Amino acid sequence: MYYVPDETIKCGYYECPKCNERFLDISTEDSIVCPYCEEDIDLEIGPDEGMNNLGSKAKLISIVEGKEEVEKMDALLSLAITGGNYDWI
Repeated sequence: MYYVPDETIKCGYYECPKCNERFLDISTEDSIVCPYCEEDIDLEIGPDEGMNNLGSKAKLISIVEGKEEVEKMDALLSLAITGGNYDWI
């Protein structure tokens, strides 16, 4: 699970088309390498293989701005992944 650091005031909300994971990242670029797919990459390449295929690109869904909004989105994503207690919402 990937989290943004505390006190983050602007971050990107991404979804990977390959593994369908959604996550926050401090980046706000249109697409970034998916950290979930990146874990499965075998970096031991042969002489005929290139490094261009280093995992899928996660697409930016939206930009989350404001300290409270980032904290809320981070907590909601954590809740969705862990299935934890939602009484605090």
